[in-house]
Amino acid sequence: MAQDHRSAFRASVLLACVIICSNVLCPVGAYLYNNRYAGDQVFRITPSNDEEVQVLKTILSHMKVDFWQPNSVSLIGHNATVDVHVKRNNTRDLHARLKQEHIDYRVFISNLQKEIEKQTGYRSSRKRRSESHYDYEVYHSLEEIQSWMFEMNRTHEDLVDMFSIGKSYEGRPLYVLQLGKRSRLQKKAVWIDCGVHAREWIGPAFCQWFVKEAINSYQYDSVMRRLLNQLNFYVMPVFNVDGYHFSWTTDRFWRKTRSKNHKFHCRGVDANRNWKVKWCDEGASSHPCDDTYCGPFPESEPEVKAVAKFLRKHKKRVKAYISIHAYAQMLLYPYSYKYATIPNFNCVESAAHSAVTALYSAYGVRYRYGPASTTLYVSSGSSIDWAYRNGIPYAFAFELRDTGYYGFLLPESLINPTCTETMRAVKAIASGLLKKCETNRERFPYI
Repeated sequence: MAQDHRSAFRASVLLACVIICSNVLCPVGAYLYNNRYAGDQVFRITPSNDEEVQVLKTILSHMKVDFWQPNSVSLIGHNATVDVHVKRNNTRDLHARLKQEHIDYRVFISNLQKEIEKQTGYRSSRKRRSESHYDYEVYHSLEEIQSWMFEMNRTHEDLVDMFSIGKSYEGRPLYVLQLGKRSRLQKKAVWIDCGVHAREWIGPAFCQWFVKEAINSYQYDSVMRRLLNQLNFYVMPVFNVDGYHFSWTTDRFWRKTRSKNHKFHCRGVDANRNWKVKWCDEGASSHPCDDTYCGPFPESEPEVKAVAKFLRKHKKRVKAYISIHAYAQMLLYPYSYKYATIPNFNCVESAAHSAVTALYSAYGVRYRYGPASTTLYVSSGSSIDWAYRNGIPYAFAFELRDTGYYGFLLPESLINPTCTETMRAVKAIASGLLKKCETNRERFPYI
């Protein structure tokens, strides 16, 4: 009888450990998203002329694929690479069709499941203690990031203030950290958001890195000290909290907001197509199942609405808007929705040049920079166009590493160099705000 009790006790302990692992230590469930990506591949396809572009659009339109670059089939152009994630059941067919049409391609990732495992490994060993033991060189869950934000606010109250600007579609708080030396003066401000698209994990990693470096270097870095004394930084580590949580627990390559089904049996909106500027025009989709779905109306997403409301309220002080994305190694500024030159082009171009030069100085990584419409592609409803329209003279979107070898699966070993170089770029942009290159606000156009 005693033996039976001991056996039952051991079994209950083992079951408890499994439950704890599945809910706390192993947030993606057996680490592998239930092996859902085994055999999936990522193709890099390069159509060389307009005829091949049309053929490729036809092929991919009739095949269920996940677009990595560009975001949708409508944005495919000749001599521009197309990165697509293809389910294992369709890989053989796509190989055959591309060979038949003589379209140049190669397989970047031959087994997506293995690359996911290599990106983060097993998560049970993550450090979850105090801020002093927080590991900035691994990717963190939403719960870990928000706990870290509370800790930073508690331990650095002379430089940090934490607040919520609203709630997400699923009711999660939208937290922001304000960095800067307290002052009675109305200081200029910089807005930085990360994690707009759920699968771009390097974004939230950078926002955390930025906060850590800004605070830790305040005492010995004269540039950072000057910036924090004269500017405020509003940092939102995870803009798309619902989508990021969903990408962490269920679908690694989820891009949009939300994670629950709604009445269209599809879910979520592209948060960077939901802004009230040329809404749902070129580069956006009105179909709820598409990755670039613009939403039922501008600012339909609570996350977008909350950020827009905050920026409108503080638009007299916010002089720079910076949104962190991945991947492409680019620094983009308005316009996104049209081919045109912004009125303060010289100032913005100079700031972008300074930023990519500072970034290059770290490890020799080259970034392209310029208007989003000509450097990347035309897209409507973007946050940088909205910010610019609303009087923020410096509006930038970073596309961080890499250029496609890892894509959205940038390894944790590259968090440090990626964030280190990007930190230099953001400091360069912020430093430029303290110099004279003013634009007459009356010249700002209605876009």
